Amino acid sequence: MRYALGIEYDGTAFCGWQAQANGSSVQDAVEAALAVIADAPTRVVCAGRTDAGVHALGQVVHFDTEAQRPDSAWVRGVNAHLPPSVAVRWAQPVTEDFHARFSARGRRYRYLLLNRAQRPGLQAGRVGWHHQTLDERAMARAAAMLLGEHDFSSFRSAECQAKSPVKDLREAQIVRHGDFIVFDFAASAFLHHMVRNIIGALVYVGKGAHPPEWLAELLAGRDRRLAAPTFAASGLYLTGVDYDPGWQLNAMPSGIRAVGAGDTALFLG
Repeated sequence: MRYALGIEYDGTAFCGWQAQANGSSVQDAVEAALAVIADAPTRVVCAGRTDAGVHALGQVVHFDTEAQRPDSAWVRGVNAHLPPSVAVRWAQPVTEDFHARFSARGRRYRYLLLNRAQRPGLQAGRVGWHHQTLDERAMARAAAMLLGEHDFSSFRSAECQAKSPVKDLREAQIVRHGDFIVFDFAASAFLHHMVRNIIGALVYVGKGAHPPEWLAELLAGRDRRLAAPTFAASGLYLTGVDYDPGWQLNAMPSGIRAVGAGDTALFLG
């Protein structure tokens, strides 16, 4: 039987999603917990791999098992064997033609940036940070130039294994909430480090080092060497994965809102 799971995690203490020989990945933790409940080794396939230090509110995985368990066992039972920073939100049986990665129609990411002179304390590891005041309106104008289907080679890491650099960026929204600037991106799929590389370029625009039109120039140049450095992983969240309604998944919320209140950001599903 095949199951789909919705998972959230704080990626701070992990080397990323993908399984590693030393067992320090989110995938390793999830598979170990599933194996206890299934009473057998259990492999999972995720909708989108996340890097070291990147978080998730809406990761989706699937796995196959011969174990007969109530759906609640794949949530409460698995959570009892996961570290505190990882939790299964929902579990649902799916047909064998469902694939967490290949059935997905899109992914959504949010970047949470603390923009104040002082570095984060309470939010350390949960937000990115830039000390200079940034112009979020200029960054929004710049981000709008990336919308649509383009070759995103200028925002692709050298280690990226994607077959094509062409992706369809469907959403790029930037909003300030007090000391926080919230970046929301939605696309058919994302290249390795694509969001963090876009954030790095937008910060250059926000601090006045380049005009908004620079993003269009980078896009046209298709050369990673011309762009800004990759921004910190700590503020990046995989917020959701989009599937056709026909799958009838008990899906995560379509988005999250960040509400600024002084120096605090609250995530609301």
